[in-house]
Amino acid sequence: MVSGDGPVQRLFTIAKRLLTSLLATGETRLRLAVLELEEERSRLVTLLMLVGLSLVMMLLGLGMLALLVVVLFWDTHRLAAIGVSALVLLGGGITLALLCLRLARRHTLLKETLSQLALDRHLVEEQRDTPRQ
Repeated sequence: MVSGDGPVQRLFTIAKRLLTSLLATGETRLRLAVLELEEERSRLVTLLMLVGLSLVMMLLGLGMLALLVVVLFWDTHRLAAIGVSALVLLGGGITLALLCLRLARRHTLLKETLSQLALDRHLVEEQRDTPRQ
């Protein structure tokens, strides 16, 4: 009674294609989320390394400044070398600290995934609002 190309068969075929499409879209979005999480982990490791290096340079700079105060009453040539060393180390430490603050303020967690999901939602709503002919 029911032929191979009947309405029920077409309905099952359409449902199967829809499910396949939804699964493929979901898989793509999940892969994008995983990729973004890996990038975020890499950014966090870089940030932590920069913070550590910044702290080391700041401590060395403060040590040089302390040494400068101790040697303040010694011969004049040593003061210039110690002062320049301290300024270079402190300048590097401050520069790295500011770089760390700038990197830490960036909100990038799943940014592309969220934008793709918003685009998907917009396309679905656009198709729903378009009258069929």
